[in-house]
Amino acid sequence: MKHASNLLINGRFLGRRATGVDRFAFETLRALDQLVELGDPLVAGLRTEIVVPQALACMSNPFRHIRLRASGKGGGLRWEQLELPQAASGHLLLNLCNSGPLLHRRQVTVLHDAAPTRVPDSYSRSFVAWYRLMAPRIGRVSKRVITVSEFSRRELSDAYRIPAGKIGVVPESGEHMLRVQQDEGAVAQTLHGRPYVLAVGSLNRHKNFRLVAEAAHLICDAQFDIVVVGGGDARVYGTGQEALPAFVKHLGYVSDGELAALYRRAACFVYPSRYEGFGLPPVEALALGCPVIASRLPSVQEACGDAVLYTSPDDPAELARLLEQITGDAALRASLRERGRARTAELTWRATAVKLIEEISPWLM
Repeated sequence: MKHASNLLINGRFLGRRATGVDRFAFETLRALDQLVELGDPLVAGLRTEIVVPQALACMSNPFRHIRLRASGKGGGLRWEQLELPQAASGHLLLNLCNSGPLLHRRQVTVLHDAAPTRVPDSYSRSFVAWYRLMAPRIGRVSKRVITVSEFSRRELSDAYRIPAGKIGVVPESGEHMLRVQQDEGAVAQTLHGRPYVLAVGSLNRHKNFRLVAEAAHLICDAQFDIVVVGGGDARVYGTGQEALPAFVKHLGYVSDGELAALYRRAACFVYPSRYEGFGLPPVEALALGCPVIASRLPSVQEACGDAVLYTSPDDPAELARLLEQITGDAALRASLRERGRARTAELTWRATAVKLIEEISPWLM
C-alpha cells in the first residue's frame, strides 16, 4: 500500500549522534515544518514523510507537520541500501546527509563536499573506498544533487564527474544556536575562568587543530588556554584522527547548551581547517557574537565574507599574530561582532528550506 506522501525523507540521521551534516538535515526540516505551519504557498499541498528504521519506531517525532514512519529491519548503511528503496517505492526520496540508496532512481541527494576524495588521509580506508564508489553513482542516479556552496559544486563536479548543471546550491545557517539555552556549569568547572581560544570539529587531520597549538607555542607567555570540542568515529576517520598536545583542553562531545556557552565566552573562535564544503562552526560562532579567525578557504570565505579574519592553514606564525591582535584589541573584537551579526542575518534556515524546495520542485508530483 502506498502512503499519501509525495516527498519521502531518508531519516537514517535521526538514529545517530548529530554531526554537522545531521545539523543541516534537522534544521532544514525544522524550517520546512514551519513553512507548512505558516501556510506558505511554496509548500501548499506538499505531503512530507520521514522514514526511519524499525528500531526507531518508538522515537518521538520532533516535527509537527512532517509524518514519521518506521520501515524495514536493521539500521545504518545496510538499511539505507536494502530497506529504504522498498519504503521509497513510488515516492521522490530526499537524502540530506551525503548518501543514499544506489538502486533508487527517483531521489535527490545532498552531497556536502568531496572530502573523502580530496583529503583521504583524514578517513578510514573503508570509508574512502565506499565514498569513491557511492558518490559518483549517486550523482548519476539522482534527479538532482544539492550542495552547500559554489565551491562544493565545483568540487563535486570535478571529483565525482557530476555535471555542474545538475547540482544546485543551498546555504547553511548558524541561527539555531540562538535558540539554545546556555549551560555554564560544565564549562566553568573545566575552564576555571581563564580566557580561551575555542576550536570545534572532529579530530580528523584536515581539521588541522595542531596549527592552533603551534601558533600558541610562538606566543611568549600566552594568556589564554586552547579548548577543542568534538570527537571522532574510528569507523569513519580510522587512523586519520589527530593527536593533540597535552596542554590543549579537549572536551570531546558537548551538549548544545555547553557549546553555546563556550562560543559566547571565548576570546575568539579559530577554524584552521584545510578543507571544507561550507564551514558551519564559524557561522555558528558569528551568530553568537564570537570573533572568528578562519582558514583562507574558498568555501569559508563564501560563507563568512568579511566578518572574520583569515589566515593560512599552513602558517602558524600568521595565526599567532592574529591571535595576539584579536585577544588584545577590544575595538577589533567589537567590529568583528558587528560584521558577524550583519553576515548571519543573511543566512537563515528558512532560506535554506525555501531554496531546497525550489530546487526539487520539478520532481514533486
